[in-house]
Amino acid sequence: MTETSPQIQASPPPQGEPFQETVPLTAEHLLINRRPEPTGGWRRLVWQVSGGRITPAESSAELERRTLIAQAQTPVASGHHRIAVMSLKGGVGKTTTTVALGNTLASLRGDRVIAIDANPDRGTLGLKVKSETAATIRTMLAEAPHIMRYADARAFTSQSPARLEVLASDSDPAVSEAFDADDYRTVAGLIERYYSICITDCGTGLLHGAMGATLELADQIVLVSLVAVDGANSAAATLDWLTAHGHSDLVRNAIVVLNAVEPKSDVDVSLLERHFAARCRSVIRVPYDPHLKEGAEVDLVRLRPTTRGAYLRLAAAAGQAFGQRQDRSR
Repeated sequence: MTETSPQIQASPPPQGEPFQETVPLTAEHLLINRRPEPTGGWRRLVWQVSGGRITPAESSAELERRTLIAQAQTPVASGHHRIAVMSLKGGVGKTTTTVALGNTLASLRGDRVIAIDANPDRGTLGLKVKSETAATIRTMLAEAPHIMRYADARAFTSQSPARLEVLASDSDPAVSEAFDADDYRTVAGLIERYYSICITDCGTGLLHGAMGATLELADQIVLVSLVAVDGANSAAATLDWLTAHGHSDLVRNAIVVLNAVEPKSDVDVSLLERHFAARCRSVIRVPYDPHLKEGAEVDLVRLRPTTRGAYLRLAAAAGQAFGQRQDRSR
């Protein structure tokens, strides 16, 4: 007769006492004094010289960075999350913000992130990554019935080194102007099947065909403004319009990006920040960066550290909404 080992079972708590939360059996919880490998600076030098035996405590800046990364990596609770990047005024860095936010999220996450160009005029989103295909949002629409797998959708996109995929618009304004609300809903439905996060680069008009559907489907918006008087007024007017047209929930949950496209400005940025912080969920300052001024492909590696930090804060602010289950009945 084979002897069997006794089975150890967890005893239930006494009647009336709640179960206590189980501590996860992970290395982070079980290994004493385990600290992550330093990424740079004097802490990494000490770690290297000591052969990994000495790991200096993290600075407040490093702890903040880890927190921001964790927020940007928040799983998408609803399975798919749509971010609309918008501005009433052109030339404020809206498309650059779209790609920089997308690149930052894609570089930190393990799921798929895509940016699409919903500009009714000649959009420039496709110029911000190295082109891998001549396909556009219009050709994806034409082939929509035949897109059955992720590989089918991937044939219409270009991918950045950070793993962000971009679906470009047509270069001919006469063609792209026909892109309307129904077209956007069709593309959004396709994107939802294969990607966790979709970032839409909107046009500058609030009344063009695709904008209504974009706002209807958006889970949150990123409003981009110049650090300038006219830019700030345009951004404030956009918030007023959204509130007046039934999108007050998007306004309350909005992220405002204050973009500095010049090295110096006489505008009181702190005053701008306080104004928008009183109306929206978060305000992010993006400093002037010569790489972004080039207007070409956006490469996170070529950005100044302060600029990369600003986009990490933007990604973290966006990530704070990923854990919410969105109401798709809107």
